[in-house]
Amino acid sequence: MPALSVLDLVPVREDSSLGEAYEAAADLAKAAEDAGYARYWVSEHHAMEGVAGAAAAVVIAHVGHATSTIRVGSGGIMLPNHSPFLIAEQFGTLDALFPGRIDLGLGRAPGADQRFQRALRKNLHAAAEQFPQDVVELRALLTGDIDLPVTATPGMGANVEMWMLGSSLFGAQLAAKLGLPYAFASHFAPDHLDAALAIYRRDFQPSAALSQPHVMAAMTVLCAETDEEAYYHASSQQQAFVRLRSGSPGKLPPPVRNYADSLPAPAQAMLAHLSQASAIGSPQTVRTAIEAFVKRTGANEIICAGSTYDPAIRARSLGRVMDILGADIPGD
Repeated sequence: MPALSVLDLVPVREDSSLGEAYEAAADLAKAAEDAGYARYWVSEHHAMEGVAGAAAAVVIAHVGHATSTIRVGSGGIMLPNHSPFLIAEQFGTLDALFPGRIDLGLGRAPGADQRFQRALRKNLHAAAEQFPQDVVELRALLTGDIDLPVTATPGMGANVEMWMLGSSLFGAQLAAKLGLPYAFASHFAPDHLDAALAIYRRDFQPSAALSQPHVMAAMTVLCAETDEEAYYHASSQQQAFVRLRSGSPGKLPPPVRNYADSLPAPAQAMLAHLSQASAIGSPQTVRTAIEAFVKRTGANEIICAGSTYDPAIRARSLGRVMDILGADIPGD
C-alpha cells in the first residue's frame, strides 16, 4: 500500500477565527498521526481570507508541538516569495525543534497579483525565472554540497527532506535533474499528471538524498458513511473552489446538499474535471477510486487534500480512509 499523507489548507470557516483555524490544524495533525499517516503538510497561500497558512513555517512549528512522530512540513513553500537563505534558517530551526520530522516542499508559482508583489518588494516574475538556481542554493545552504560565501545557522547540516512540487512539466524536469522526490498537485490541476510523472521517472538522476524516483500524487479525499453524506460535506470545498475560480474567494462556507446540481454547466464541468483526482463517498466508493488512481499513477504516496466546514468530519474521514486502505492497493 502506498503511504498516505495529509495536505491541509488550514481553512478559516465562516463565523470562525484564525485562532480556531490553527487549533483545528493541530487537532487534524494529531488525528492523522494517531491514524498512521506519514506526513502532514501545510500550503503557503497569501492574501486569502479563507486560508490561514501564509506563515507556513510558523504553522508547522505549531503543529510540530502538538504531535510527536508524524512528519510535518510544507506543501509547499513558494520559493520565489523568499530568499533561500531565510528559508534555510527557518527550516533549520524547525529541524532543531523537531529532529528528523521536517519536510520542505518547494513550489515555483507565487500565485499572487501585482498588489502582493509590491507588498513583498519583489519582482516575482524574475524570482520565478531564478527558481532552479534558488533551489540549488537552498539545498547547498542545508547540505554544504556547494561552497557558499555564507553559512546558514541554523540551517547547515539540518536533516530536512526536500521535495519538489509541481502542477506542470517544469517541476517534474527539475525534480528529476536534482534527484528530489516529486509531489504533483493533481487535486486541483490534473491535466499534466501522467506526462509529468513519465518525464520525472524517465529522466531521474540519483542524488545523495534519493537513489530512485519517488512520486507523491494529491487527491481530494473525503469518506463518510454514504456517498450522499460525503458529497454534502465536500460541498464546502466545492463552493470555495468555484468562488475562487470566479474571482470571489472568501472563508470556507457551510455545506449545501446537492450543491453541484445547482451550478451552471461550466462550473459543473470544472468540478467533474477535478473528480479524476478525487475520492469522495462511502468507504467502498473511496477505496475503489483510490485503487484506480494508484493503478493509473503508480504513486509511492497519496496525499489527501480536502477541507470540511466541521473539522471533526475530516478527522473522522482520515480514520475511515486508513481503515479501508489497510492492504492490497496495487501500486508501490
